[in-house]
Amino acid sequence: MDLIWTNFRVPVEEEESLLPSQMAHKLKVPPQSISGLRIIRRSLDARKKPQLFFSYTVIFNLELPLKQIQRVLSRNRDLKQRPVEEPVFFPCPEKRLIHRPIVVGAGPAGYFAALALARNGYAPLVLERGDEVIERTRKVDEFWKTGNLDTESNVQFGEGGAGTFSDGKLTTRISDRRITDVLQAFVKAGAPAEILFLAKAHIGTDILKEVVQGLRQEIIALGGEVRFRTKLTDLIKANGKMKGIRVNGSEEIPAETVILAIGHSARDTYEMLWHREVRIEQKAFAMGVRIEHPQELINLSQYGVEEHPKLGPADYQLTYKDQLTGRGAYAFCMCPGGKVVAAASEEERLVTNGMSEYRRDTGVANSALVVTVGQPDFGSGHPLAGIEFQRHWEHEAFLAGGRNYYAPVQGVPDFLASRVSADIPFPSSYIPGVTPVDLHRVLAKPVSEVLERALISFDHKIKGFAGENAVLTGVETRTSAPIRMTRDENGESLGIMGLFPAGEGAGYAGGIVSAAVDGLRAAERLMARYAPPT
Repeated sequence: MDLIWTNFRVPVEEEESLLPSQMAHKLKVPPQSISGLRIIRRSLDARKKPQLFFSYTVIFNLELPLKQIQRVLSRNRDLKQRPVEEPVFFPCPEKRLIHRPIVVGAGPAGYFAALALARNGYAPLVLERGDEVIERTRKVDEFWKTGNLDTESNVQFGEGGAGTFSDGKLTTRISDRRITDVLQAFVKAGAPAEILFLAKAHIGTDILKEVVQGLRQEIIALGGEVRFRTKLTDLIKANGKMKGIRVNGSEEIPAETVILAIGHSARDTYEMLWHREVRIEQKAFAMGVRIEHPQELINLSQYGVEEHPKLGPADYQLTYKDQLTGRGAYAFCMCPGGKVVAAASEEERLVTNGMSEYRRDTGVANSALVVTVGQPDFGSGHPLAGIEFQRHWEHEAFLAGGRNYYAPVQGVPDFLASRVSADIPFPSSYIPGVTPVDLHRVLAKPVSEVLERALISFDHKIKGFAGENAVLTGVETRTSAPIRMTRDENGESLGIMGLFPAGEGAGYAGGIVSAAVDGLRAAERLMARYAPPT
């Protein structure tokens, strides 16, 4: 009988190969009766640090008589019979497409939408405004070294989307059957197999660059096409239906169906869509700064030791509810063993982001530390007002840093005292460089005030969090899309048949996995309405 066991705790020092014998001992069954063991999930339990445990969820077959299995089940509340998964059925639409579907954007939402379409014979055309990932990486490196920004190919735009230059986290708060499909596709494309069961799986920007190329190759091998340096500049529609698109200003491509997976920084595309009467709503988001610490400080707080031979660099999750304003503050996109990077996509606007490679070996922990903002802060109910709010503070940061993409920086004790840092014992990892500034100058007043109180609160949870070895770099504004494109029950843009907004850029996802899942969902909705073109 197939069984599933949750919360099976084992000291981290134990070898994973011993799991079957440890399970047999606890169940009081012969070791040979356990077969087909598969780890579904492994997480760290550090509640009794420095004594640390791995908590496993495993699936296995117990080869015993039924009555004996029933006795085993009755003695273990975390052990249950594995439920049989119901098959998923999709409708067979009668209406057939004349033209191949278009997917705009080669981030996780776009690539997974295209992958689903390609696997089902739709031969999609994927359009990406930036470069393929190798050339994109060269452009990003050039920007970091020289300040020479390509506004079409950077940390935000290009193959793989914004997540390519991040920690490559694969954690998500959503629960969806498609998550397994996403992770398996990543492994097939070159990601390590451990992402299938680690509770806090990550790929790292170095491996993620290889993975996105693998996804592209599969799409092409299945009949799809991927075009780079191809920017959506207009929609062509008539009588509430999609007829095609215009790219790079003049080229027209006919299509009855378009999946919009444009990412959360495509501001010029948002503006075009608004003028083309795509329904867009204003959406709250969060902004703030990046905070960095020595990785040993975080390890000591989370593990009870500065370094553990069987565990990688520790991460953290912190939240704060401000009693004076009702705003939330929280750590976001935490990058153990990473660095802070320049992430601008527009001239004369400065943006920071965090990034880690797979090894997470820089010795520096960084995270966004952000505060929620909304319409009262934007000063307007216009759907695009949040974009202008972002632009304003990004420009202020650009000016304060020296007009050369150097980032404003400040030690945390100095930030709490509202003074420019004369000396920062723990320097920022941001390149091309930093300029000491009072960060209150480059943050909306409500944001900086809540950050002060949040830092003090977080210091009670992680000793030294607001100490002299903590440095802030501004500004972080691209936590999520500042808009949402409203969709109907079919996943189409309200009033425009055949236009399917998807992913982070549409306001329906927050991270690599949730964006990929939303891309799959958009493809499924398209395929439920239309059969492939002949």
